[in-house]
Parts: sequence; structure tokens; C-alpha cells
Amino acid sequence: MTKRLKIGVVGCASFAERSAIPAILDCAELFELAGVASRSAAKAQQYAEKFQCAAFDSYDALLQQQDIDLVYLPLPTGLHDQWVAKCLDAGKHVLVEKSMAADFSSAEKMITTAEAKQLLLAENFMFQYHRQMQLVVDHLADGVIGELRQLRSSFGFPPLPPDNFRFDASLGGGALLDAGAYTLKAAQFFLGSSLTVKSASLKDTMGSGVDTLGAAHLENPDGVSALVGFGFDNFYQCNIELWGSEGKLTMTRAFTAKPGFSPEIILEKQRETESIAVESDYPFKNLLEKVHHQISTDNHASLRQEARDQAKLISLVSEAANE
Repeated sequence: MTKRLKIGVVGCASFAERSAIPAILDCAELFELAGVASRSAAKAQQYAEKFQCAAFDSYDALLQQQDIDLVYLPLPTGLHDQWVAKCLDAGKHVLVEKSMAADFSSAEKMITTAEAKQLLLAENFMFQYHRQMQLVVDHLADGVIGELRQLRSSFGFPPLPPDNFRFDASLGGGALLDAGAYTLKAAQFFLGSSLTVKSASLKDTMGSGVDTLGAAHLENPDGVSALVGFGFDNFYQCNIELWGSEGKLTMTRAFTAKPGFSPEIILEKQRETESIAVESDYPFKNLLEKVHHQISTDNHASLRQEARDQAKLISLVSEAANE
């Protein structure tokens, strides 16, 4: 019989309300939403009434609940040092929003603690769990585009309001840790984690005090390269292109295909273009199912290692950009 795990949400972010908590409730056979915590008692109560769970007027109050197994942490990156550590010290498994850490040393400290306590520590890159990713993997394995030569990925959008946390350096702001993290994760998904950073650039195009535009050139041990671009001051782009010796596959909504939306994959070959419609999927729910399986089987190593590899690559890109 499958054991239901109790999950608590620390931080009443809008993403938690729109996407994460509905996905948790949709996994009712695996998880019970035990409570939500906010620094505002009124906001915690608002969420609790909406989602029929307990309200906690401080993060610490939720972590003191002995029966909570897993904490979902949708806080800005700059707060993860403190609150991931507190979750782990309280004996809770942790699913944390990307980016997990502002730098590799911070990430390594979190991961080492999770390893020592034998707790899951996973980073939420739910786009990996959308069915379109596996479909593309299958096409690559079938040799549809020949030998893979290069990955190109772009994720960027027009300016956000100036008070958005993404422009606050103390909260882990900047395009690299936000939009850029997706493109780097995509490169690792298809090219493996042993990537060398050949060059990188980060710029503050808006005078915001954080990087708002960036790019990187990566290469794996087989010589397959990745070119990624990202930013907060851009025409909207959300794609992954896989360019091969005989064709190209393009995911046009690689990172933001929400439940109910059917993304398109474009296959281009010599004098031939095909649009492949992909069934809608529920990637956050798929991620939760994986998290539940890893906790239930006491096998947390792979998700912790993914987080370590991601944090290392982000640090390498940052270092290359600042040389």
C-alpha cells in the first residue's frame, strides 16, 4: 500500500497558489497538504481556507510539526541558505524552487547536509518532466536528425516591474539564476552533466544592479556544443533547438508548457518541415510522483546530484563571465 506523505508549503508565493499546491492536491493518493506558512497570518489563513489545510503564521511554526515529511519551499534563491538548512535540521525532505543556491559553495553545504541526514533535496525544474522532453529523446535515439551537432536554447522575456524580486541582488536576483538556469538545465538534460564552459557573458542592461542579459558557450566531452541565451530585457523566447547532421528539432514552448496546453515540436529536414503536436501534460505532478518514489524507496542520491551538477555549472558560467 502506498504511504501518503504529509507536505507543508513554506512561503505563499503566487506560483505556489497557481501551480504547485493544485498539483499537490491532484496527487491526493501520494500526498496530504498538511499546511501552509507565511510571515503574514492573514495570508496564511487565506491560503489555508482556499486549499483546506492548516495555517501557520511563521515558517518555524510549520517546521515544528513532527508529522510533516516534506517541505516545498517556493522562496527566492537568496533565502534558501537559511530555510533549506532549517528544513533539513528539522528532519524534513525538501523540494526547493530553482535556483537552489546563489553559488556552488552554498549549494554544496545544503547537499552535504542532506546527504548526512539521508534526506531528499530536490530542485524544481519541472519542465524536464513534460512528455515533450521524452518524445525528443526518443526521436534523437531513432536518428531522426542524424548525429547531434549542437543544442541552442533561449529563454527570455520583457522587463518585469522594477520591484520584482528578480532585480534584488540580496534575494538572489539576476537572469543567470532565473531564466539562464533553465537553459543550462536543458543543456545538461541532452548533453550530459560533464560540460565545459568555453565562454560566457553577463550584462546589466537595465541599470538594476543584477545581470539582466547573458549567454554561454558550452561543450560536452564528445565535442557537441550548446549555445544558450537568456535575459529579462528581451523579446519573449522559450525554446530548445537540437541541430543534427540531417535535420533539426525545435521545442517552441520548452520551459512553460502548462497543464492543458499542447506544445508543438517542429521537425525540419531537407525540403521537409513537420509540426508534431504533443499532448498536454502535468509536469509538476510528474515531478511530485518522482519525489514520492525516491522518498518511499529511500533513494535520494540522483536528485541531490542533479542539484549539485546544476549549481556547479551555474558557478562556472558566472566565473567565465567575470574573467
